Amino acid sequence: MQRLRVDGVELEYQAEGVGEPVVLIHGGVLTDGLSPLASEPALAKQHRVISYHRVGYAGSSRAQGDVEIVDQAAHCLALLHHLDVEQAHVVGHSSGAMIALQLAHDAPDSVATLALLELPDFQLPSSADFGQTVLGPSFQRYGGGDKAGAVDSFMRGVCGPSSWEAGKHALPEGALDQATVDADTFFGVEAPSTQRWQLEEAASGVAAPVLVVMGALSPEVHPVYTEAHDAMLRRFPQAESYVLPEATHLLQLQNPSDLAAALAGFIGRHRLNGPS
Repeated sequence: MQRLRVDGVELEYQAEGVGEPVVLIHGGVLTDGLSPLASEPALAKQHRVISYHRVGYAGSSRAQGDVEIVDQAAHCLALLHHLDVEQAHVVGHSSGAMIALQLAHDAPDSVATLALLELPDFQLPSSADFGQTVLGPSFQRYGGGDKAGAVDSFMRGVCGPSSWEAGKHALPEGALDQATVDADTFFGVEAPSTQRWQLEEAASGVAAPVLVVMGALSPEVHPVYTEAHDAMLRRFPQAESYVLPEATHLLQLQNPSDLAAALAGFIGRHRLNGPS
């Protein structure tokens, strides 16, 4: 991977392929969780796919103090400028979707389309239960010094135990070890920043075409996923909805082929030079 220094931090990144640029913004915990999606032919053969490790993850700089969602959006924008990308199709997963939405708010001319893969919404009726029953145990384990256990508990909670066990096999080699190393970033820096982030403010004024994605099996894990999906569609009445078959929150690991095809189709309908 190549490196870029911006705002006092270094980011690892790679840009491969040719065609309209697509930037992938990973969620928390699994730094390379989007790798299977990035290599799917529907995306890789027709687009310039840009991926990077956010601050605090893998070989990028460790997080020093608070790093807000708006800061991370600025990092992504700086990367696009570094690569001479004037407009990109932006895909964000989970907390990465928060960053994608913030980028579309802060730099609308830089975002051609916006794909939000299960963006969390902490203002929903079922969010309190989700936080207590799903997120709470993992934060307790982290607070007790069990980083590996905290990662495992979190992933079991947000994806479902059986999905997490199956999803592990689709991860790049070393991904779980890296997730344990990066636990301080996720639990200590990123999670607090997501609580401070203002979703309604970030969503205001976003004009880019939006695709809202949910795993078809996510509602079986917790009702918050259906609520969040429906809430995003209410915020963006013109948005397209896609429910990915055979997938929970591990969308890009459980069904990367169908997800890549859906993203490519969405991008194709909103290409920079007109629909294909």
